[in-house]
Amino acid sequence: MSTNLRASLRRIYGNDIRAQEGRYYAALTAFRQRFGPGPVEIYRVPGRVNLIGEHTDYQQGYVLPVALDKDLVFVVRRRSDAHVALENMELGFTPRHFTISDEIPSGPKGDWGNYARGAAQMLSRAAQQPLQGADVLLSSAPPHGVPRGAGLSSSSALTVGIALILAQGNGLGHSPAELAWLSGEAEWYVGTRGGIMDQFIALLGQKDHALFLDCRAVSQGEGIPRFRTQQVPLPGGFQFLVVDSKVRHQNVRSDFNVRVAEGRMGVALLQRRYPQITHLRDLEAYDWREIEPLLPQALGWDDLADLGIQLHHLIDVELPRQAAPFQVRARCRHVVSENARVRESVAALNQGEVARFADLTNQAHKSVSHDYGASCPELELLVRLARGVQGVLAARMTGAGWGGCIVALAEQGCERAFAAHLRPRYHQETGLWPDVFACRASQGAGLVAHVATL
Repeated sequence: MSTNLRASLRRIYGNDIRAQEGRYYAALTAFRQRFGPGPVEIYRVPGRVNLIGEHTDYQQGYVLPVALDKDLVFVVRRRSDAHVALENMELGFTPRHFTISDEIPSGPKGDWGNYARGAAQMLSRAAQQPLQGADVLLSSAPPHGVPRGAGLSSSSALTVGIALILAQGNGLGHSPAELAWLSGEAEWYVGTRGGIMDQFIALLGQKDHALFLDCRAVSQGEGIPRFRTQQVPLPGGFQFLVVDSKVRHQNVRSDFNVRVAEGRMGVALLQRRYPQITHLRDLEAYDWREIEPLLPQALGWDDLADLGIQLHHLIDVELPRQAAPFQVRARCRHVVSENARVRESVAALNQGEVARFADLTNQAHKSVSHDYGASCPELELLVRLARGVQGVLAARMTGAGWGGCIVALAEQGCERAFAAHLRPRYHQETGLWPDVFACRASQGAGLVAHVATL
């Protein structure tokens, strides 16, 4: 392995790079076997975990994610034509091929190659010029890759990786923030859109820092909007332990859509008194004690009709009849209080007040669980078990909820005791074995190294 590649790995992962060397060497070897010898480039894109700020982004609120040292690695060789050949070292992912254009035919719903197709199509439309493709090999398997389905944003990392590779290979000149927004727009191709947080932290993350992101654009217009960000230092002597519950509830999308609708019901009701309000984020300018009496605790279908609220004007999906009663006041209370907690967390971390940040983290879990109703029994069990480990300051669910992961703020060195305490007890209660990932805040996506020969 070349000296410059080793130096890059130390810069990204720290001095203990033996496992990473083996991983990168395996990826280079696999690329040569599949695409032949010659020069290549290596890129990496991190996964992410959101420390605080859950279900706030689609109300133009605030989030505080970190980029993780669990990442996707891409080995790349440029092509002179518009073809993209994409292969994955993980089992179960067959090769994908497509030609870059403004209208790239989609693969089957759920196909892993659609994330790459979406990125290529979006860049083609934005560039308004022919783009050259690439041969790409992806290495994503744990323990160092981003685990699939664990809520650490592996799919967005794939989208960002292809967008970054094609943008830099074609000299498009997009800034990281611009490319983040374009990558977020590209995910419409696969039929989902979860805000802009995943793409921004993947590209703007800094080692040992969290990223404060204001999800309301500070500029709009014909071009790419701009968003306010701030790098927030993380305290030394601590780490984040991410635990995958292994729970995947089938109705997450339906539950999510109901929460979106409940928040928009609140906005629609408040606009009758405060017409300038467009999102729940705007309520930070008001005293919640003034706002709360204006929001009903619950609304039934008949109540919506009586109030003149037409649901199809608020959300473009049909909600199940059992979604009512809609818990409007509690849902809005969570978003408003969570936005305040994110801002307080930024202040606490900037001042090195770890205990204050830990308290805000625990408050955030109570809010998203009780007021927003986005937890589940398995996540509640993991949070209780995590908080029972010596050295753990805080724990909460992270991500959309109804399954997925929790994140714990812990003193360095307690990860073995953490796993030994938590895993068997969780298994005894649920029959599931959770995965535990000890993570550090890492650098955002970028070029790792040029390799002259394979």
